[in-house]
Amino acid sequence: MNPLQVDDANISAFNSQAFESELKSILSYWIEKAQDLENGGLIGEIDNSNQSALEASKSAIMHTRVLWTFSEAYHLLKDKEYLKMADCIYEYILQYFLDDQQGGIFWELDYKGQVINSRKQIYAQAFAIYALSSYYQITGNKEALTTAIALFEKIETYSFDAERNGYLEALDRGWLLMEDFRLSEKDENAPKTMNTHLHILEAYTNLYRIWENPRLEYALENMIRVYLTKIIQSDTHFGLFFDLDWKVSNRNVSYGHEIEGSWLLYEAAEVLGNANLLSEVREVSVKLASLTANEGLLDGYAVLEEFVEGSGIRDNSFHWWPQAEAVVGFYNAYQLTQDDQYLTIAKRIWEFIQLYVIDHQNGEWFWHVNEEGEPLDDKYKVGFWKAPYHNGRTCIEMIYRLNATS
Repeated sequence: MNPLQVDDANISAFNSQAFESELKSILSYWIEKAQDLENGGLIGEIDNSNQSALEASKSAIMHTRVLWTFSEAYHLLKDKEYLKMADCIYEYILQYFLDDQQGGIFWELDYKGQVINSRKQIYAQAFAIYALSSYYQITGNKEALTTAIALFEKIETYSFDAERNGYLEALDRGWLLMEDFRLSEKDENAPKTMNTHLHILEAYTNLYRIWENPRLEYALENMIRVYLTKIIQSDTHFGLFFDLDWKVSNRNVSYGHEIEGSWLLYEAAEVLGNANLLSEVREVSVKLASLTANEGLLDGYAVLEEFVEGSGIRDNSFHWWPQAEAVVGFYNAYQLTQDDQYLTIAKRIWEFIQLYVIDHQNGEWFWHVNEEGEPLDDKYKVGFWKAPYHNGRTCIEMIYRLNATS
């Protein structure tokens, strides 16, 4: 079936019970399929048919995202299996990913836990803060809090650009600036990126919930201001890659990040509790949602991956994570405006996810599907960049939001 044929008259249940059911399904998959029972931590890669690549490397991104997801799931549902999973991943991160000599989180390990890439990518430091803050919230583990604070201090000491504002992308093991900043081969080699700043934003927001430190408060408000004054361009689109002086290198558009950023920015301002800033961010959040609705959807049902300046859409497949973030982003816009168009879009995208993105046979969500809604096998289901963070977080966020309005 072509995604354009999604029937508005037969939309799946859009309530907290539906999101809770999907959340439990996702988490069961990771408990049953993704744990590396021989070497510890998580299996590095699993394909769409659930075939495991047991010797694939292990990424800091996957492990910290899993720790965050299971910590938040336990906080919400109080299932001891989720706490057990969080405990296991927490111990693995501290034993293998944490650099006990130089501080910070290593980027990549081999399947036995040996360091194969010791760079201090700030993106990974941010996700570790995000995860450790949630783990501390459910356990009261002081080591988790002190580790998160130490990572905050490392970022502020070595990554923050005091002269021009913002944060530099990557440093080596000893916290010296590198020449190759890239998160992955597809990214530009830029010293500052929207993506890393977005995840520092969510990390600092989460840390501030449990540690109301004045320096952190200043850094979080400054990060919001960086978005409002540097990253968001005159047409409201995010710039993606910047030089040291914040000159944007191209005018490519990432619709997934814009709808994700729309609600993360509002959440950050809400946690800070600054009424004037919250009002300013509210307007921007709605503009971002409106822009994505008008430009970034396929007939109102699915979020396009990216628009590349001068060449049109680079990737006509529909990736799992923009769909997940769009459900929350458009529902957040509905909550802010009470405009039913945003609620309708959120429901349609949830239906698209139900029909095409969730693997009802083998579990979890496909990385992406084509324009006919058929899953593509060129990407893994579990891997370096794929964890239950986007889809799990969508379910968790929507449970809270829908329960609050019921």
